[in-house]
Amino acid sequence: MHARLILNGKKADRPDVREAVQAVRSAGHQLEVRITWERGDAVRFVAEASREGVPRVIAGGGDGSVNEAANALMAVDAASRPALGILPLGTANDFATACRIPMDPAAALLLAATGDPWPIDLGRCNDAFFVNVASGGFGAAVTAETPVELKNFLGGGAYTIMGLVKAVNFQPYACSIRTPAGETTGSVVVGAICNGRQAGGGQPLAPDAVLDDGLLDIVFLRPFPASAAAQVAAEIVANRGDGRYAVRMREAWVEVSAPAAIPVNLDGEPANGTRLRFSCVPGCLRVVLPADCPCLTASSP
Repeated sequence: MHARLILNGKKADRPDVREAVQAVRSAGHQLEVRITWERGDAVRFVAEASREGVPRVIAGGGDGSVNEAANALMAVDAASRPALGILPLGTANDFATACRIPMDPAAALLLAATGDPWPIDLGRCNDAFFVNVASGGFGAAVTAETPVELKNFLGGGAYTIMGLVKAVNFQPYACSIRTPAGETTGSVVVGAICNGRQAGGGQPLAPDAVLDDGLLDIVFLRPFPASAAAQVAAEIVANRGDGRYAVRMREAWVEVSAPAAIPVNLDGEPANGTRLRFSCVPGCLRVVLPADCPCLTASSP
């Protein structure tokens, strides 16, 4: 198998990565390495691989590296678009973890170089793609009194949205939300539009999401008083449709409009806008996943 590893420059000096590359080469596979130095390098390397007929590129890094590679691949004509393998080297590795991609670099790189690519959906926010989760709105001050389930959810949201949430007292964000099922106007504390299952270093925002159903799993938290924190936590854990405060739905698209720009985060990449359309792009990218990946409905590529 011929593959090209696009390795985040911050990970290039890891001995276990060097050993993994050598092991794949020793097994008889053609593996070339390109090191990113600055933003835009991954886009250039993916375009180069496509022009040279390389059938597979491997993103070596965290969820942000996977996002950058996926966006670069979507800029390539579908007829010559390489498949994407993943070598998880980030802090969270949420997408890879949910898909059961090995965390051991040698095992992960061998899978990425030799495994079967599966057609998966991507999420799209206006003109940008996301592989795992898009999140937006404000988070909340997490205190010692916050129930652990709610703390986990908000902690995950804060991690995915901004890394550091400055809003306090569950400050809501006024917006209107439209889906194929209809439109609602109100306020949201935090929201997540999920293609994958988890974010924020292991928080299961959409534990039933799959990557090949043509749909996005959407969850919003409506504003709630401190006295309702326990109920909110229970609704999150229940993982059912409409609760009083935690609203879940599964749709092909959702549009969010607000009078002021909404901060959003696409697999860790920040963006914002007053009008945001999130949509599912079915089966548009072939990604190398393990045969026991729980995030697929298909039984074979």
